[in-house]
Amino acid sequence: MPGFDEEGPAETVSYEPTSVKELLVEMKDTAELLIDLSYSAVLHGSPSVAHEVVELERRMDVLQLRARMSLMLAARSPSEAETLAPVLGVVAAADKISDAAGDIAKIVSDEIGLPDAMRGALTEGVETLVRGTVVDDSTYAGRPLGDVDLESLTGVRVIAVRRDDDWICNPGPATRLEPGDVTLLRGPEAGVSEVYPALAGEPFEPDPPAEPAIDDLERAVDSIVLMKNLSELSVDLAYGAVLFDTEALATEVSNLEVEVDALQSRFEAWTLRAANAAADPVSLRGLIHLGVATEEISDAAVEIAEGVLRDLSVHPVVEMAVRESDEIITRTPVEAGSALAGTRVEDGVPATDISTSVLAIRRPDEGWLVGPDLDTTIRVGDVIISKGTRTSATEFASLADV
Repeated sequence: MPGFDEEGPAETVSYEPTSVKELLVEMKDTAELLIDLSYSAVLHGSPSVAHEVVELERRMDVLQLRARMSLMLAARSPSEAETLAPVLGVVAAADKISDAAGDIAKIVSDEIGLPDAMRGALTEGVETLVRGTVVDDSTYAGRPLGDVDLESLTGVRVIAVRRDDDWICNPGPATRLEPGDVTLLRGPEAGVSEVYPALAGEPFEPDPPAEPAIDDLERAVDSIVLMKNLSELSVDLAYGAVLFDTEALATEVSNLEVEVDALQSRFEAWTLRAANAAADPVSLRGLIHLGVATEEISDAAVEIAEGVLRDLSVHPVVEMAVRESDEIITRTPVEAGSALAGTRVEDGVPATDISTSVLAIRRPDEGWLVGPDLDTTIRVGDVIISKGTRTSATEFASLADV
């Protein structure tokens, strides 16, 4: 949050005429990137990635202050204040996500520590994310990402680039990699092992496997991993609810927040029991930090969707900002007679070549299946949460029609 940090006083911020839409786009992209980076910093015990979280958190502080200034000047009547109130909620929520991500990164930067079992469990639910600096003689230096085509060849994506003090979030095919760029790569470990040496000029060294833990700690870890997955899903759903002004998606966000709260209660109970059996209970402090921050991300998602839940009109500037994303979130109920019923989740989409990924399935008798296995069979009554392009989303929805 604004104030003092380990590097001194916060940056002075003054009003500058800026497009609110552009500020919201950058805040949305930054918030989503911060979630990825903070958990990856903890997963890999990486001070360098934790440092990038601190830098981005500082950037978010500036963005939210400028957004608040612009919105205060824009409200000139009670009716305008009513339509802009949900926008302030979106701004506050993005900043809350930033603060929570910063708290997660402090587990590494403040050397609070985390049980090895936590890293082992996170490994199963998080793609490898690594920070690498483009060296002068890299085969990628001076080339646009579209030419390099990493994702098609290796499954690795460049999710952000820091060039000096400027960030490029969601870099596109025309983004050119330059020597000295700090890149954030995400993808399967095998792909990262191939790409990283060519980019950074040194081998990639994956983390060693974690040792098993005591039973109560494993249960606590299972709870926090599910909390993490549900919180990330709720942020995606919240932005989808705003984009489409869809009460059904906003309600799913609210339901997820209730479930995350219940998980946190169980998580706290298992952690306290584990502390009783642990040789060094203080070593569980990082786990507690992670649980609190993860629950705050879920709360922030509800703030994003609050305007839709309260039946307030979505301000056009928010809708335009969310539309800047190349991908959208959709909610698809599977009814009797649907072409989706009985098919398997394969390559992200059941029995199709559509570029849509199934993020989660809400099953009436089992609850949420987040990141379902490829051999999961879709059933009548399932609610599918998917992400893809607008064209693929339309095609995907048509498969659910009876």
